[in-house]
Amino acid sequence: MDYLKKGGDILLKTPDLDLDETLDCGQAFRWERLGSGSDCTYHGFMLNTPLTVSAEKDFFIFHDTDEETFQRVWIPYFDLETDYTEIKEILSRDVTLEKACAYAGGIRLLRQDSWESLCSFIISQNNNIPRIKGIIGRLCEMYGGFPDYTQMKGIVPDDLASLRAGFRAKYIADCVEKLNSGEIVIDEVKRLPVDEARKVLMTIKGVGPKVADCALLYGMHRIECVPMDVWMKRVMEQFYPDGFPEFVLPYAGIAQQYLFHYMRTGGQGE
Repeated sequence: MDYLKKGGDILLKTPDLDLDETLDCGQAFRWERLGSGSDCTYHGFMLNTPLTVSAEKDFFIFHDTDEETFQRVWIPYFDLETDYTEIKEILSRDVTLEKACAYAGGIRLLRQDSWESLCSFIISQNNNIPRIKGIIGRLCEMYGGFPDYTQMKGIVPDDLASLRAGFRAKYIADCVEKLNSGEIVIDEVKRLPVDEARKVLMTIKGVGPKVADCALLYGMHRIECVPMDVWMKRVMEQFYPDGFPEFVLPYAGIAQQYLFHYMRTGGQGE
């Protein structure tokens, strides 16, 4: 990873990053592509820090970004200090993963805020991406940005009616109550063995294994977690009926990202 400051922008040169593959693959819901075609620009947020980022020939341009914010927020968020070339070399010892990595080798696992990710994936249940983005957008409008759970203390489902979240409102309210009461402490969950962490998150109403694993993978960077949706169940049934090979397991969550995209977008037919 190399970068330089040019005017008010940061110009980044790094391998193994594709904005479309990373920001529009279902792991985060607050990014919007600006324009269409080959000009690739996204605007979005990490919590309440905004960013407009573009891909050009040799650089990624982090517009209107100072170096302190780039180092503190965006280097961790885009996981820029992790060697994805090395990870893909390890995963590519498996034939199917070799194809998946070659098909969408620019996917990176975003290091999202733990609370924002947990709340977002509670909202994602039995939902599609446009509706998820709409509910999260209305939540941000209600609070003037993505709220901390402490700002939401004492809410009841009826308080969230304007979100049009349906049955998910009672799950959000229960999550907020458990976090504010101290029944669940996110920083402690991060440090637990993954099976215990999953069990704790599943004490929240409406949080099953998939949502818990999404929160752990995307919000706590527990890269051993593999959220099982319909696409990943098909992947496992078709290619890994006995589970992943041993060498994949330390990177199973990253492998899942490549395989999910490979299966969902039709790459497996190539």
